[in-house]
Amino acid sequence: MMAGYYAAVDWGTSSFRLWIIGEDGAVLAERRSAEGMTTAAKTGFHAVLDHHLSAVSAPAHLPIIICGMAGARQGWKEAGYIETPAALSAIAGQAIPVPDVDRDIRILPGLAQRDRQHPDVMRGEETQLLGAAGMLGGGRHLVCMPGTHSKWVRLVDETVEGFSTFMTGELFDVVSRHTILSHAVADADTFPAGSLAFAEAVRSARDNPALATNLLFSVRAGQLLHGTGAADARARLSGTLIGLEIAGALAAATPADSICLVASGGLGTIYRAALESLGLMVRLVDADDAVRAGLSAAARAIWPL
Repeated sequence: MMAGYYAAVDWGTSSFRLWIIGEDGAVLAERRSAEGMTTAAKTGFHAVLDHHLSAVSAPAHLPIIICGMAGARQGWKEAGYIETPAALSAIAGQAIPVPDVDRDIRILPGLAQRDRQHPDVMRGEETQLLGAAGMLGGGRHLVCMPGTHSKWVRLVDETVEGFSTFMTGELFDVVSRHTILSHAVADADTFPAGSLAFAEAVRSARDNPALATNLLFSVRAGQLLHGTGAADARARLSGTLIGLEIAGALAAATPADSICLVASGGLGTIYRAALESLGLMVRLVDADDAVRAGLSAAARAIWPL
């Protein structure tokens, strides 16, 4: 039987990640799968969780802290939202216990912005923010959290003043697959973060957001008229959408001490390249480190040693 302090779970729409954490904060075991909320809602959240806990021989008494879509209305147990402005320290205190299970399982709430002009929600990213805030220290930060639905958060010390969601990742998927631009990017290789076509598209979209749909069509026109290759077309499409996101995020933000990018992998590399191509200084926090740190902060508040 593996010793442990608690198990931490980040349960997304299409992904599942579990870590067994020791009293010293060390990761004792890790599990990852594609059994996100969509799959678990059909097969059973408890069954999915127990399968992964059994795979690492987790003790029967081990408590579980969960963030993400397991707490959505369509998830395991709805965890609700904390309204902005929101102190990140309040997240643990509003964790929801899962009833009728054989161990102590808590699901963390999301954040809601109820402004009628700018309503917004997040679920899962608040835990990354909790972890990232401890790494950033005090001050005023603009935090970029890229993904299918990218979040830009206005963080002051450890209080979320507000945030904005941009559907950049989802739009890229739809536009690249189901519009005329699918012909431009068909069979395209991935492009390097240092791509000139990408950087130019980022700058053009940031400077001319009112021309958004025109800039998108120019990806196809450039291929027809100038022989732009599929990889460069993909870079221009990505750069245009990310540039539009950055333009919107900066327009809605107040002056900040820093821009913090909470990301990992290829997406983190692309967003960092986009921001730096605009002359913006970026502080990078690894998304996996941030979510584990946030889950750890919540677990230690709920189950102090």
